Amino acid sequence: MHVSAAVKERRSVRGYLDKEVPLEVLKELALKSARAATGGNIQPWHIDIVTGAKMDELKAIMRGKIERREKETPGYDIYPREMTDATKARTFQIGEIMYGHLGIPREDKRARAEWFSRNFQFFGAPAAYFVTVDRRMGPPQWADLGMYLQNLMLLAVEAGLATCPQECWAVYPNTVEAFLGTPAERMLFCGVAIGYEDVEEAANRTRSPRAPEEEWLTVLA
Repeated sequence: MHVSAAVKERRSVRGYLDKEVPLEVLKELALKSARAATGGNIQPWHIDIVTGAKMDELKAIMRGKIERREKETPGYDIYPREMTDATKARTFQIGEIMYGHLGIPREDKRARAEWFSRNFQFFGAPAAYFVTVDRRMGPPQWADLGMYLQNLMLLAVEAGLATCPQECWAVYPNTVEAFLGTPAERMLFCGVAIGYEDVEEAANRTRSPRAPEEEWLTVLA
């Protein structure tokens, strides 16, 4: 597969088949992704693979958390505290596109909340990666995490798999870090659901639009 094809095909998939991904495949993707660019060769990422019985255990823990409406202090701001009208419009638009495919109107807050809670079941995916990072790392190293994740998601496309990067896990840092046994000096960045796409899932018809080039591209020549 050409890289350009993988880039075009990659998207956040929110519905998976009940089909196991072999552990050797999960490990291979994680190891290959470590060729990501990283300033000063710091390689700030730490990756935990969760699958099998441990995945079932985590899903059960999260079902209880959601049912009891338990809250935790998020590890970081997932979205900027101050957003421009343009960025607000983009987040609103993608939400309306997805919920439109699901047939859930904006006024049905309960149904939307119930759908959102599927994040914490990995949308039915059989496996996931969690990315943690040393708390002493700064913005450049967090950018390195993004490059690792992009490698991971593109390699997954090449392997016939689908993914969904999930920063939502940052709202349950205590639970996830305790489950993973993350040492105190590291913090959770995100999770990544991975599995085989359920093409019948309505949410998977979602395609996120991109802003026109006039908004973000400048050419100096």
